[in-house]
Amino acid sequence: MAANKTRETLLDVRDLSVSFRMYDSNTLQQTELRVIHDLSVSVREGEIVAVAGSSGSGKSLLAHAILGILPGNALVSGAMLYRGEPVTETLLRKIRGRELAIVPQSLTYLDPLMKTGEQINGIYGNDEKRRRIFERYELDESAAKKYPFQLSGGMSRRILISTALMGDAKLIIADEPTPGMTLATAKRVMEHFRELADGGAGILLITHDIDLAFECADRIAVFYAGSTVEIADAADFRAGPGHLRHPYSIALWQAIPQNGFVPISGSQPYAGNLPSGCCFAPRCPRRTGACGLPVPMREFRGGEVRCVNAV
Repeated sequence: MAANKTRETLLDVRDLSVSFRMYDSNTLQQTELRVIHDLSVSVREGEIVAVAGSSGSGKSLLAHAILGILPGNALVSGAMLYRGEPVTETLLRKIRGRELAIVPQSLTYLDPLMKTGEQINGIYGNDEKRRRIFERYELDESAAKKYPFQLSGGMSRRILISTALMGDAKLIIADEPTPGMTLATAKRVMEHFRELADGGAGILLITHDIDLAFECADRIAVFYAGSTVEIADAADFRAGPGHLRHPYSIALWQAIPQNGFVPISGSQPYAGNLPSGCCFAPRCPRRTGACGLPVPMREFRGGEVRCVNAV
């Protein structure tokens, strides 16, 4: 993995909040549902930052906010910087698909009316590079002549990845890139991301395959209920619970099958009914009265954590 020295910060998200305007079904009054709050994460050149957390924790919404593809009723606050420059629609038009690429989670991002080869080549039109990527992902050249509906789910997933990797992107956002793949293929994808990072790219990897992320990532950002609760070196997660800081990070580690598949009671709170203070407090074995107050991120034991009782 790339050494952490004088590397440019490609993406810097600070205190991001995302809300949606919606109408209450009972009163028909307009309300705002805040689904992401005080979320921070950064990606430097030459590194992979894996984002872990349960469904509904805000992982994909973060990706959509960065790409500027949230629906029209979304309200965004906080700061998002790309290479030190505020992320605006003007900047996104300049870098999206060139310096900034996404591997989307949904297969519906493939155009059903266009053959996959045309979609992969896009503005680059590089058949030779496409053939090299196809070889890496064990895709037959005939797949380029097919429409998305003619492909299996696993093949479509590999086509989406190929589409994002055709250019020379500086920042790649990969949103759940491996569902439907065999373990061998998923590992091949992760190895490819590692090669790209070692070549200088920055990768924000959103994934439920946490154990695979531990192997290839440099840092892990843990999300819970729309906020960041811990950011630490991947080595800390590989080392085990004694090296982690937040109780939810420890619970996430223990829930991995090879670590015992240990569940915890309770569930992630609904965005419209968050508890005051720490959102994890109702499920936390360490909770105290101080957990009911606002809890900022702080540096702790070589990482960052949002917990007043971190040990």
